[in-house]
Amino acid sequence: MTQEPKIRPRQIIDTINNLLDNGIKKISVLVRHSDRMFTEDANLEPFMTLTDEGKKNAFEFGADLRSAPLPRLYSSFLGRCIETAYLIDKGFTKTHNQTLDHNCTNEMLTPFYVIDMDETVHRVKKQGNALFLRNWFDKLIDERIMENPEKTANRLSEFMIEQIKKYDENRIAVCVSHDWNIYVLKEFKLGLKHETSGDVGFLDGVVFFEKENQYYIINHQAGPVLL
Repeated sequence: MTQEPKIRPRQIIDTINNLLDNGIKKISVLVRHSDRMFTEDANLEPFMTLTDEGKKNAFEFGADLRSAPLPRLYSSFLGRCIETAYLIDKGFTKTHNQTLDHNCTNEMLTPFYVIDMDETVHRVKKQGNALFLRNWFDKLIDERIMENPEKTANRLSEFMIEQIKKYDENRIAVCVSHDWNIYVLKEFKLGLKHETSGDVGFLDGVVFFEKENQYYIINHQAGPVLL
């Protein structure tokens, strides 16, 4: 796969802290994994690990999280996401001297919406990532290849809201996932097109929260938007 720009907006930490400072106590976070290795061999793509810089950035992300609410970590089962969650845990633990529950993997944090992986990889190679995503979002890709993008965004939103409902005000769900999971939410829930809002950087993402029994999504570029 072609290496992408290494953009590392850290605004997600500021977004979380701003919500906490404004009295929001029930939050879940969907964040992309940290900086990872790249390969031209699509078969090796699932096995790409983090770079040394990516390891450092994931550790620092964990260290930057506040001591409360206590993070509850979830991730995609792909190695780069598990590694990111592990290092977020280590950074948080070293800084705050608090032990976290082990990371749990969940299918909803994977590219579950890819139905035909071989055809998807072929099209991304031929069209490039940006055009492929636009075709998906414009519903020009058969649902035998990719799940309907609005349905995907709805399913992801429902999953993130479920994480909020699971826990009391002393926990925050931090879910490590992939850029496509975040792109589709930005497009269909925040109204942010990737052509104008830019790439989803490593350790970038979106935040869900509950206020007065209603649920919202926000990131540093837009929101909050009622779900």
